[in-house]
Amino acid sequence: MVLFHAKQGIREFIHRYHFILTYTATMSEISTIYKISVFAFTLCFGVCGSACPVLECWFVQEKPGHGGGLSTPMSQEKSLMFIRTEAYSEEIKTELHPPADISSSRVYYVTDPAGTFCSAALNPPKGSVNKPKCEINPFMPHASMVRWASALTDSAQSPVYLQADWFSVAAQGLDEQLTLSNIMRAPSASKEPKVILSVSSKTPVVRCRLGEPVLLDCGFWIDPSSPLHGSGFSIEWRYQFRGEGRLVLAYDGKNDRFAETSESGAEMDITGLYQTGNASLILEESQVRHSGTYICTVYLPHLLAQVAVDLEIVEPPSLSILPSPLPLLVPGQVLSVQCEASGFAPHTLDLGWEFIGADGKALSLGQGSVVGHRRASDGTFSQSSRLELDSTKLRLARGGEISCVAKHDGGTRRASAALNVIGVGAPSIEDSMAMVAVALLLYGMIKFFSWTFSSGEF
Repeated sequence: MVLFHAKQGIREFIHRYHFILTYTATMSEISTIYKISVFAFTLCFGVCGSACPVLECWFVQEKPGHGGGLSTPMSQEKSLMFIRTEAYSEEIKTELHPPADISSSRVYYVTDPAGTFCSAALNPPKGSVNKPKCEINPFMPHASMVRWASALTDSAQSPVYLQADWFSVAAQGLDEQLTLSNIMRAPSASKEPKVILSVSSKTPVVRCRLGEPVLLDCGFWIDPSSPLHGSGFSIEWRYQFRGEGRLVLAYDGKNDRFAETSESGAEMDITGLYQTGNASLILEESQVRHSGTYICTVYLPHLLAQVAVDLEIVEPPSLSILPSPLPLLVPGQVLSVQCEASGFAPHTLDLGWEFIGADGKALSLGQGSVVGHRRASDGTFSQSSRLELDSTKLRLARGGEISCVAKHDGGTRRASAALNVIGVGAPSIEDSMAMVAVALLLYGMIKFFSWTFSSGEF
């Protein structure tokens, strides 16, 4: 009995020891897999840079040995930007392999703390044909000369912080989703710049109807670790169209005041400006004269960055057909009709005519005689088209519907009018009423003559 319990105890010991060994080995494997996973994640996070893109850009600068001027020749080289939200280590840089066709002097390891470059609009799917547009230029810090930003550089001395290599990057995302302008600073002779100032717009192209309020998006970010942070800023919105320009709005953030302008109905959200860097322009009521390019510029001491937003006011035409209503058409008669299109913008318009017969079949009648554009005091346009309707040629025997069709950027518009032909085919309501009137007249005449002759006999 003692021997049995001894053997049973040995078996339980061996079983427990085997379980402990198995558990320890299993946990060791799990620990190893966990460590590998963490390492892989860390490596991917470091190399991939929090899903930030690897941007292919053109590095554009003046050719050496040439002075300034309008005809200064420019050179452009292929360049590449590896982008992370955290600083690079030498270990991470060794994991990055730029293409062989890009010079190592044009490969940049960019630190972007706010992830301003890390947008899906700048990071197309692998193998995509469409690529974002990107250009890098050398940037020279300088004092601003506009009066609403001059207070930022009251001191004539340039801070030591500016003694570095500076670059400006302009990027445009896919499908007009983003436009971006970043100012970067790198220690002299270094290829590791850091984003200091970023200005962007999520709506590079805006279209709206006439009379609607408009929001032109513009936001900015300043590196909190930069000495320039907290030293003041200024905002400027300027309008340009076909070589003409005007100041729409300017704000001196250092002195907390707006510059005087001739523009009315334009404003910014000051609270959002200071809290989130929201420098968007708000137009209370869109007008045709607002169509054009708006440039949002953010000034810091010795730095500036700007983005452009295109605004297009699109208003479809209102249509009418004259005369209204159309008169009855006698077989063989030629009827002149006119279509008036008014209140539309922009001026591009395609006018045409259609006839839909009683059988439901449509017939194109062409453009007719189109008259040139006329411009109203509010900037909208009007245009007309005249059409000659010949019932014998157009087979209008049973009548139908005449339509004026206008194709415009704001959509297709249509105006229609009933066209009735007298005496052919099934009678219309008007024809039936006329026949009833004639029948009553004839009946009255017959009764009159019958009564007259009857009275004469007596």
